[in-house]
Amino acid sequence: MKKTYFAACAALLLSASLTVQAQNIAIVNGKPVPKARADALIKQVQKQAAAQNQQLPPDLDQRVRDKLVMDEILTQEAERRGLAASADYKQQMEQARQAVLTKMLTEDFTQKSAVADADVKAEYEKFKAQSAGTEYRARHILVEKEDEAKALIAQIKGGANFEELAKKNSKDPGSGANGGDLDFAAPGSYVPEFSQAMVKLKKGEMTQEPVKTQFGYHIIKLDDTREAQFPPYDDVKGQLKQRMEQQKLGAFVDELKTKAKTDYKFSN
Repeated sequence: MKKTYFAACAALLLSASLTVQAQNIAIVNGKPVPKARADALIKQVQKQAAAQNQQLPPDLDQRVRDKLVMDEILTQEAERRGLAASADYKQQMEQARQAVLTKMLTEDFTQKSAVADADVKAEYEKFKAQSAGTEYRARHILVEKEDEAKALIAQIKGGANFEELAKKNSKDPGSGANGGDLDFAAPGSYVPEFSQAMVKLKKGEMTQEPVKTQFGYHIIKLDDTREAQFPPYDDVKGQLKQRMEQQKLGAFVDELKTKAKTDYKFSN
């Protein structure tokens, strides 16, 4: 009878011990390192790797376990030395607490305020409608003085090559090296004086007088026109949705800032 009782107790103790071992990856100086901590870190690493399209090492599980056990050993030594009571530790812990909670709040708001596909599609159509119209491919030569522009116009009329003169004389660092080429763009992309002169030109024509803007004097030549191009919805859906979510988050943060009772004055 006694042997049966003791055997049952031993079996229960063994079962309890195995259960504890299953819940922990190690015991360090009497303190357990929970398996849940390893699972959470592995999940975090996997998420980051997926976001960055990186491949995980085959021994990830062992590496995580090694790190957590070593961290526990080092943490215990730091506590033994009283570092956890230092002002620096408390300050860094407060900063970490705020950083974690801020990140969690952002993720919680984004998850609960997800932008619907229908709203993304509507925003896409709005942008598409605003971008409709004609795009112009122009070249220009930008100089500081009107006399310089007039002299260059005379040279071009006399047979000089527009592109070569742009490379040698244009003050526009973005287009000068490319023969003055501005690629296709909507008229609204330019300052009014420039766009008004450009849209009056026919393909192959050049302005006969210098066009003055805030940047200097321009000689404009129109190479081509086309209907405005807009990317397919599927190509920009993800980017557009992310932008809309960031806008919603920004509005949420601004609302919290407005409601907060504080004597602090923000710079903007």
